[in-house]
Amino acid sequence: MNRITVLGAGSWGTAIAALLTKNGYKVTIWDRNPEILEDIKQRENKKYLPQIHLPKGITVERNINQSVENSNIVILAIPVQHLREVLSTIEKKNIQRETIFVNLSKGIEISNLKLPNQIFEEVLGKYRYCTLSGPSHAEEVSENVPTSVVVSGNSQEANNIIQKIFSCETFRVYSNTDLIGVEISSAVKNIYAIGAGVIDGFGKWDNTKAALITRSLVEIIRYGSHYGGNKETFMGLAGIGDLVVTCTSTHSRNRYVGEMLSKGKTLEQILKKMTMVAEGVYTAKAVYNDARKKNIEMPIAFKIYEVLYTGLNPKKAIYELMTRELKSELFY
Repeated sequence: MNRITVLGAGSWGTAIAALLTKNGYKVTIWDRNPEILEDIKQRENKKYLPQIHLPKGITVERNINQSVENSNIVILAIPVQHLREVLSTIEKKNIQRETIFVNLSKGIEISNLKLPNQIFEEVLGKYRYCTLSGPSHAEEVSENVPTSVVVSGNSQEANNIIQKIFSCETFRVYSNTDLIGVEISSAVKNIYAIGAGVIDGFGKWDNTKAALITRSLVEIIRYGSHYGGNKETFMGLAGIGDLVVTCTSTHSRNRYVGEMLSKGKTLEQILKKMTMVAEGVYTAKAVYNDARKKNIEMPIAFKIYEVLYTGLNPKKAIYELMTRELKSELFY
Protein backbone atom coordinates (compact mmCIF):
# COMPACT_ATOMS: atom_id res chain seq x y z
CA MET A 1 0.00 0.00 0.00
CA ASN A 2 1.52 3.32 -1.08
CA ARG A 3 1.81 6.03 1.57
CA ILE A 4 1.55 9.46 -0.04
CA THR A 5 2.50 12.86 1.36
CA VAL A 6 1.41 16.16 -0.19
CA LEU A 7 3.57 19.17 0.71
CA GLY A 8 1.45 22.29 0.33
CA ALA A 9 -2.26 22.69 1.06
CA GLY A 10 -3.09 25.26 -1.59
CA SER A 11 -5.85 24.59 -4.10
CA TRP A 12 -3.83 22.18 -6.24
CA GLY A 13 -2.24 20.28 -3.35
CA THR A 14 -5.64 19.88 -1.70
CA ALA A 15 -7.33 18.77 -4.94
CA ILE A 16 -4.63 16.13 -5.56
CA ALA A 17 -4.83 14.91 -1.96
CA ALA A 18 -8.58 14.47 -2.43
CA LEU A 19 -8.14 12.70 -5.79
CA LEU A 20 -5.62 10.19 -4.41
CA THR A 21 -7.73 9.55 -1.31
CA LYS A 22 -10.70 8.74 -3.57
CA ASN A 23 -8.37 6.43 -5.53
CA GLY A 24 -7.91 4.43 -2.31
CA TYR A 25 -4.51 5.64 -1.06
CA LYS A 26 -3.47 6.79 2.40
CA VAL A 27 -2.68 10.51 2.08
CA THR A 28 -1.04 12.94 4.52
CA ILE A 29 -0.97 16.67 3.78
CA TRP A 30 1.48 19.21 5.25
CA ASP A 31 1.35 22.99 5.20
CA ARG A 32 3.00 25.82 7.12
CA ASN A 33 -0.40 27.33 7.90
CA PRO A 34 -1.99 25.46 10.84
CA GLU A 35 -5.38 27.11 10.25
CA ILE A 36 -5.63 25.54 6.80
CA LEU A 37 -4.76 22.13 8.24
CA GLU A 38 -7.45 22.52 10.88
CA ASP A 39 -9.98 23.32 8.16
CA ILE A 40 -8.93 20.25 6.18
CA LYS A 41 -9.59 18.15 9.29
CA GLN A 42 -13.17 19.41 8.99
CA ARG A 43 -13.10 18.31 5.32
CA GLU A 44 -12.94 21.74 3.68
CA ASN A 45 -10.12 24.07 2.63
CA LYS A 46 -11.97 27.35 3.16
CA LYS A 47 -9.13 29.54 1.91
CA TYR A 48 -8.18 27.78 -1.32
CA LEU A 49 -11.04 25.40 -2.22
CA PRO A 50 -14.13 26.81 -0.51
CA GLN A 51 -17.37 24.82 -0.65
CA ILE A 52 -15.59 21.68 -1.89
CA HIS A 53 -16.39 18.76 0.42
CA LEU A 54 -13.20 16.73 0.90
CA PRO A 55 -13.30 12.93 1.25
CA LYS A 56 -12.71 11.18 4.56
CA GLY A 57 -9.24 9.87 5.31
CA ILE A 58 -6.89 12.76 4.58
CA THR A 59 -4.44 13.07 7.50
CA VAL A 60 -2.86 16.42 8.34
CA GLU A 61 0.67 16.91 9.73
CA ARG A 62 2.34 20.12 10.90
CA ASN A 63 5.89 18.72 11.03
CA ILE A 64 7.32 18.40 7.54
CA ASN A 65 9.85 15.73 8.45
CA GLN A 66 7.27 13.56 10.15
CA SER A 67 5.00 13.99 7.14
CA VAL A 68 7.55 12.55 4.67
CA GLU A 69 8.80 9.77 6.94
CA ASN A 70 7.87 6.34 5.54
CA SER A 71 6.21 7.89 2.46
CA ASN A 72 6.65 6.14 -0.88
CA ILE A 73 5.48 9.19 -2.82
CA VAL A 74 5.99 12.85 -1.91
CA ILE A 75 4.06 15.44 -3.91
CA LEU A 76 5.46 18.97 -4.15
CA ALA A 77 2.64 21.51 -4.36
CA ILE A 78 4.76 24.53 -3.37
CA PRO A 79 5.02 27.77 -5.39
CA VAL A 80 8.34 27.74 -7.25
CA GLN A 81 9.69 30.87 -5.54
CA HIS A 82 9.37 29.07 -2.17
CA LEU A 83 10.31 25.56 -3.31
CA ARG A 84 14.01 25.77 -2.40
CA GLU A 85 13.22 27.10 1.07
CA VAL A 86 10.71 24.33 1.84
CA LEU A 87 12.90 21.52 0.46
CA SER A 88 15.80 22.78 2.58
CA THR A 89 13.84 21.97 5.74
CA ILE A 90 13.58 18.27 4.86
CA GLU A 91 16.18 16.02 6.51
CA LYS A 92 17.38 13.34 4.10
CA LYS A 93 17.40 10.72 6.85
CA ASN A 94 13.59 10.85 6.76
CA ILE A 95 13.41 10.04 3.03
CA GLN A 96 13.34 6.48 1.74
CA ARG A 97 15.76 5.82 -1.10
CA GLU A 98 12.96 4.53 -3.36
CA THR A 99 10.64 7.48 -2.72
CA ILE A 100 9.20 9.12 -5.84
CA PHE A 101 8.86 12.91 -5.76
CA VAL A 102 6.09 14.40 -7.90
CA ASN A 103 6.28 18.10 -8.66
CA LEU A 104 3.10 20.09 -9.34
CA SER A 105 4.72 23.56 -9.35
CA LYS A 106 4.85 25.61 -12.55
CA GLY A 107 7.43 28.36 -12.80
CA ILE A 108 11.08 29.43 -12.92
CA GLU A 109 13.06 30.60 -9.92
CA ILE A 110 13.76 34.31 -10.47
CA SER A 111 17.02 34.47 -8.54
CA ASN A 112 18.91 31.98 -10.72
CA LEU A 113 16.56 30.86 -13.52
CA LYS A 114 16.20 27.32 -12.21
CA LEU A 115 13.35 24.95 -13.11
CA PRO A 116 11.72 22.86 -10.34
CA ASN A 117 13.72 19.72 -11.22
CA GLN A 118 16.99 21.68 -10.97
CA ILE A 119 16.02 23.22 -7.62
CA PHE A 120 15.07 19.78 -6.33
CA GLU A 121 18.36 18.15 -7.33
CA GLU A 122 20.44 21.01 -5.93
CA VAL A 123 18.73 20.76 -2.53
CA LEU A 124 17.96 17.07 -2.05
CA GLY A 125 20.12 15.32 -4.64
CA LYS A 126 19.36 12.28 -6.77
CA TYR A 127 15.95 10.72 -6.19
CA ARG A 128 13.27 9.52 -8.56
CA TYR A 129 11.58 12.73 -9.66
CA CYS A 130 8.81 13.64 -12.08
CA THR A 131 6.52 16.56 -12.91
CA LEU A 132 2.77 16.34 -13.43
CA SER A 133 1.43 19.04 -15.73
CA GLY A 134 -1.28 19.94 -18.21
CA PRO A 135 -4.64 21.76 -18.43
CA SER A 136 -5.82 21.05 -14.91
CA HIS A 137 -7.43 23.73 -12.76
CA ALA A 138 -7.75 22.49 -9.18
CA GLU A 139 -11.35 23.66 -8.90
CA GLU A 140 -12.47 21.41 -11.75
CA VAL A 141 -10.37 18.43 -10.69
CA SER A 142 -11.92 18.62 -7.21
CA GLU A 143 -15.38 18.55 -8.83
CA ASN A 144 -14.51 15.43 -10.88
CA VAL A 145 -14.51 17.26 -14.21
CA PRO A 146 -12.77 14.98 -16.80
CA THR A 147 -9.13 16.09 -16.98
CA SER A 148 -6.03 14.88 -18.86
CA VAL A 149 -2.44 15.64 -17.86
CA VAL A 150 1.07 14.37 -18.57
CA VAL A 151 3.79 13.00 -16.28
CA SER A 152 7.48 13.32 -17.14
CA GLY A 153 10.53 12.43 -15.10
CA ASN A 154 14.00 10.96 -14.83
CA SER A 155 12.73 7.39 -14.44
CA GLN A 156 10.33 5.69 -16.83
CA GLU A 157 9.48 3.20 -14.11
CA ALA A 158 8.50 6.07 -11.80
CA ASN A 159 6.47 7.66 -14.61
CA ASN A 160 4.54 4.42 -15.04
CA ILE A 161 3.89 4.11 -11.30
CA ILE A 162 2.57 7.67 -11.04
CA GLN A 163 0.50 7.23 -14.19
CA LYS A 164 -1.32 4.27 -12.63
CA ILE A 165 -1.73 5.75 -9.13
CA PHE A 166 -3.16 9.08 -10.28
CA SER A 167 -5.39 7.87 -13.11
CA CYS A 168 -9.10 7.24 -12.63
CA GLU A 169 -12.29 7.66 -14.66
CA THR A 170 -12.13 11.47 -14.40
CA PHE A 171 -8.33 11.99 -14.34
CA ARG A 172 -6.25 10.55 -17.17
CA VAL A 173 -2.43 10.65 -17.11
CA TYR A 174 -0.26 10.34 -20.22
CA SER A 175 3.53 9.90 -20.05
CA ASN A 176 6.36 11.84 -21.69
CA THR A 177 10.15 11.53 -21.36
CA ASP A 178 10.86 15.24 -22.07
CA LEU A 179 11.12 16.65 -18.52
CA ILE A 180 12.76 19.92 -19.61
CA GLY A 181 10.11 20.57 -22.26
CA VAL A 182 7.26 19.83 -19.85
CA GLU A 183 8.60 22.09 -17.09
CA ILE A 184 9.42 24.95 -19.46
CA SER A 185 5.96 24.75 -21.05
CA SER A 186 4.34 24.68 -17.62
CA ALA A 187 6.23 27.79 -16.53
CA VAL A 188 6.29 30.01 -19.60
CA LYS A 189 2.62 29.67 -20.59
CA ASN A 190 1.67 31.57 -17.41
CA ILE A 191 3.21 34.74 -18.85
CA TYR A 192 0.82 34.70 -21.80
CA ALA A 193 -2.21 34.12 -19.59
CA ILE A 194 -1.55 37.61 -18.21
CA GLY A 195 -1.75 38.93 -21.77
CA ALA A 196 -4.99 37.03 -22.33
CA GLY A 197 -6.43 38.66 -19.23
CA VAL A 198 -5.54 42.09 -20.58
CA ILE A 199 -7.48 41.26 -23.75
CA ASP A 200 -10.48 40.06 -21.72
CA GLY A 201 -10.43 43.27 -19.71
CA PHE A 202 -10.65 45.34 -22.88
CA GLY A 203 -13.70 43.48 -24.15
CA LYS A 204 -13.10 39.78 -24.68
CA TRP A 205 -11.72 40.22 -28.20
CA ASP A 206 -11.86 36.73 -29.74
CA ASN A 207 -9.69 37.55 -32.76
CA THR A 208 -7.00 39.06 -30.58
CA LYS A 209 -6.96 36.21 -28.07
CA ALA A 210 -6.70 33.58 -30.82
CA ALA A 211 -3.71 35.44 -32.27
CA LEU A 212 -2.15 35.77 -28.82
CA ILE A 213 -2.41 32.04 -28.10
CA THR A 214 -1.05 31.07 -31.52
CA ARG A 215 1.92 33.43 -31.49
CA SER A 216 2.62 32.73 -27.81
CA LEU A 217 3.06 29.07 -28.67
CA VAL A 218 5.72 30.08 -31.19
CA GLU A 219 7.60 31.92 -28.43
CA ILE A 220 7.31 28.97 -26.03
CA ILE A 221 8.76 26.69 -28.72
CA ARG A 222 11.63 29.09 -29.36
CA TYR A 223 12.48 29.35 -25.67
CA GLY A 224 12.00 25.68 -24.86
CA SER A 225 13.93 24.46 -27.91
CA HIS A 226 16.89 26.58 -26.84
CA TYR A 227 17.11 24.42 -23.72
CA GLY A 228 16.62 21.13 -25.54
CA GLY A 229 12.86 20.65 -25.19
CA ASN A 230 11.09 18.64 -27.89
CA LYS A 231 8.72 20.40 -30.27
CA GLU A 232 6.18 17.60 -29.80
CA THR A 233 6.00 18.38 -26.07
CA PHE A 234 5.04 21.99 -26.75
CA MET A 235 2.23 20.77 -29.01
CA GLY A 236 0.91 18.48 -26.26
CA LEU A 237 -0.93 18.72 -22.95
CA ALA A 238 1.82 20.57 -21.07
CA GLY A 239 2.23 23.00 -23.96
CA ILE A 240 -0.73 24.08 -26.08
CA GLY A 241 -3.16 22.28 -23.75
CA ASP A 242 -2.13 24.19 -20.65
CA LEU A 243 -1.68 27.41 -22.64
CA VAL A 244 -5.27 27.31 -23.91
CA VAL A 245 -6.84 26.61 -20.53
CA THR A 246 -4.87 29.22 -18.63
CA CYS A 247 -5.58 31.85 -21.30
CA THR A 248 -9.33 31.19 -21.38
CA SER A 249 -10.46 30.01 -17.95
CA THR A 250 -12.03 32.14 -15.24
CA HIS A 251 -10.12 29.95 -12.76
CA SER A 252 -6.76 31.25 -14.04
CA ARG A 253 -5.11 33.55 -11.51
CA ASN A 254 -2.59 34.72 -14.14
CA ARG A 255 -5.39 35.69 -16.53
CA TYR A 256 -7.01 37.56 -13.62
CA VAL A 257 -3.85 39.63 -13.11
CA GLY A 258 -3.97 40.76 -16.74
CA GLU A 259 -7.65 41.61 -16.57
CA MET A 260 -7.06 43.83 -13.54
CA LEU A 261 -4.10 45.53 -15.25
CA SER A 262 -6.33 46.47 -18.18
CA LYS A 263 -8.74 48.10 -15.71
CA GLY A 264 -6.00 50.40 -14.42
CA LYS A 265 -4.95 48.51 -11.28
CA THR A 266 -1.27 48.44 -10.38
CA LEU A 267 0.55 45.15 -9.93
CA GLU A 268 1.02 45.90 -6.24
CA GLN A 269 -2.72 46.50 -5.78
CA ILE A 270 -3.61 43.29 -7.61
CA LEU A 271 -1.22 41.02 -5.72
CA LYS A 272 -2.23 42.46 -2.36
CA LYS A 273 -5.81 41.24 -2.88
CA MET A 274 -4.91 37.74 -4.16
CA THR A 275 -4.82 34.73 -1.84
CA MET A 276 -3.11 32.46 -4.40
CA VAL A 277 0.18 32.91 -6.23
CA ALA A 278 0.19 34.04 -9.88
CA GLU A 279 3.43 32.40 -11.01
CA GLY A 280 3.40 34.20 -14.36
CA VAL A 281 4.20 37.50 -12.65
CA TYR A 282 7.54 36.11 -11.50
CA THR A 283 8.22 33.94 -14.53
CA ALA A 284 7.82 37.00 -16.78
CA LYS A 285 10.78 38.63 -15.06
CA ALA A 286 12.94 35.49 -15.19
CA VAL A 287 12.22 34.80 -18.86
CA TYR A 288 12.68 38.46 -19.86
CA ASN A 289 16.14 38.60 -18.30
CA ASP A 290 17.16 35.23 -19.71
CA ALA A 291 15.77 35.55 -23.25
CA ARG A 292 17.23 39.02 -23.75
CA LYS A 293 20.65 37.79 -22.64
CA LYS A 294 20.47 34.83 -25.04
CA ASN A 295 18.85 36.77 -27.92
CA ILE A 296 15.73 34.59 -28.03
CA GLU A 297 12.95 36.44 -29.86
CA MET A 298 9.91 36.70 -27.54
CA PRO A 299 8.17 40.03 -28.33
CA ILE A 300 4.87 39.19 -26.60
CA ALA A 301 6.58 38.02 -23.40
CA PHE A 302 8.75 41.14 -23.41
CA LYS A 303 5.74 43.46 -23.72
CA ILE A 304 3.95 41.65 -20.89
CA TYR A 305 7.04 42.16 -18.76
CA GLU A 306 7.04 45.87 -19.58
CA VAL A 307 3.37 46.19 -18.65
CA LEU A 308 4.05 44.44 -15.33
CA TYR A 309 7.30 46.11 -14.33
CA THR A 310 7.88 49.33 -16.27
CA GLY A 311 4.38 50.81 -16.29
CA LEU A 312 3.80 50.41 -20.03
CA ASN A 313 0.15 51.04 -20.86
CA PRO A 314 -1.47 47.72 -21.96
CA LYS A 315 -3.16 49.28 -25.01
CA LYS A 316 0.14 50.83 -26.08
CA ALA A 317 1.79 47.40 -25.70
CA ILE A 318 -0.80 45.87 -28.06
CA TYR A 319 -0.30 48.70 -30.57
CA GLU A 320 3.47 48.24 -30.50
CA LEU A 321 3.11 44.50 -31.11
CA MET A 322 0.67 45.01 -33.98
CA THR A 323 2.91 47.57 -35.74
CA ARG A 324 6.15 45.60 -35.60
CA GLU A 325 8.05 44.87 -38.82
CA LEU A 326 6.07 42.47 -41.04
CA LYS A 327 7.50 38.98 -41.41
CA SER A 328 6.76 35.40 -42.42
CA GLU A 329 4.81 33.09 -40.13
CA LEU A 330 7.64 30.79 -39.10
CA PHE A 331 8.58 29.17 -35.82
CA TYR A 332 12.20 30.26 -36.11
